[in-house]
Amino acid sequence: MVEPIFEQEFYIEGRNFARAGSVSSAVKRLMKEMGLAPGVVRRLAICVYEAEMNVVAYAEEGWLKFLVFLDRVRVEVKDRGQGIEDIELAMQPGYSTASDELREMGFGAGMGLPNIKRNADNFHIESEVGKGTTVVVEVFLNDRPH
Repeated sequence: MVEPIFEQEFYIEGRNFARAGSVSSAVKRLMKEMGLAPGVVRRLAICVYEAEMNVVAYAEEGWLKFLVFLDRVRVEVKDRGQGIEDIELAMQPGYSTASDELREMGFGAGMGLPNIKRNADNFHIESEVGKGTTVVVEVFLNDRPH
């Protein structure tokens, strides 16, 4: 397996809405400092933000691993939480299991996972109810139109 040229891991605290978005901001800043193409930064920033918000909203805690390779960026998000019962249903735009509390805060529109998939060149999700969820996305650095 090819080793990344850069790797950093971030901790995401579940239910801490005061810090929600801090990981995606840090990752976006890193990508800009690395000089990645604006289209790559935009697409990955959307993926990272949506994944981070899902952890904050639905899990106890999570970890985001940001890996840069010569040809792509890979983001792996693993959480410890409730998991997803029906991934196929969760991938449908507009489907949400958000509580009234989350909806009142402006979350739970059911677009998180579909937005991640739409902005990624490669997307993989697996989940176990009562254990947690793992989402892996890759965006190629050649910034081809998406």
